[in-house]
Amino acid sequence: MRLTLRQLQIFLAIAQTGSTSAAADEVNLSQSATSAALNELEHGLEISLFDRIGKRLQLNDNGRLLQPQANQLLDAARVIEQQFSPGFAQSGAGLRLGASTTVGIYVLPAILAKTHSDSMSYPNVTIANTADIAHAVANFDLDLGLIEGPCHQEELYAERWINDELIIVCAPKHPILNAGVEVKVPLKNLRSAQWLLREPGSGTRETVEQALLPHLHHLNCIGEFGNSEAIKYAAAEGLGIACLSRRVVADLLSMRKVVEVKTTLPKLERNFYLIHHRHKILSARLQDFLTSCRKMSASDKSIRTEHKQE
Repeated sequence: MRLTLRQLQIFLAIAQTGSTSAAADEVNLSQSATSAALNELEHGLEISLFDRIGKRLQLNDNGRLLQPQANQLLDAARVIEQQFSPGFAQSGAGLRLGASTTVGIYVLPAILAKTHSDSMSYPNVTIANTADIAHAVANFDLDLGLIEGPCHQEELYAERWINDELIIVCAPKHPILNAGVEVKVPLKNLRSAQWLLREPGSGTRETVEQALLPHLHHLNCIGEFGNSEAIKYAAAEGLGIACLSRRVVADLLSMRKVVEVKTTLPKLERNFYLIHHRHKILSARLQDFLTSCRKMSASDKSIRTEHKQE
């Protein structure tokens, strides 16, 4: 065999950093050893993997072809090492989870609490917007993603998970409620209202636009925020109106710091998703965690069915 996993690891580090000197710090080697490993890999494959642009190395078409395959091989090797490390079956250590912000803040902690015991370590958790989590899962940087928006990468498997209700909220004294809290606000008033929105790339932003634009045609965005917490408090201060998960605003609703805006719109709902790479090797620990997530989904469906019957 003409290549090694170490060579692939060094190749990926160079692809990420753009130079052998920067990659050397990532893989704990000298710059000369890193350059030698790249030369050996290119010589063994009889191809060039980078275009040399001054001191910078830029992936060429050969390198872009190798990159996902190298990621997949290294991920498989990492899973093998973890599965046979002492105590791994009883530990969450080594499991890399990614969650979009709403899921990460309001849903994931409950799952971790149910799956955790005193003898276990928590998984490593990354919280970012949906697009960033999906990108990391596609690159094998994360083992599993829990996201609140549609997934567009073909290389990812997306499993529909938990249903989530979206509602429109504002401050109790917002002008849009001039006719009263219980009066349904007409669409023309929603079209002229000032909206508080998540940033582009957010699953919430995409879902809100998909739900509202067919009815309102445009949203007059007065401000964009990097997380839903900032939006709900901005709405509570009267800066605008917002469409957010009921989970996110439940606390401020109970304290009457925001109120739900009644409208003539149909009920707004979305789904959370579990995503992993289609070629991901699912370890026993990851399978157990997925099972816990699915149990939570079944419980969520049962609760919603009971509410409907009431």
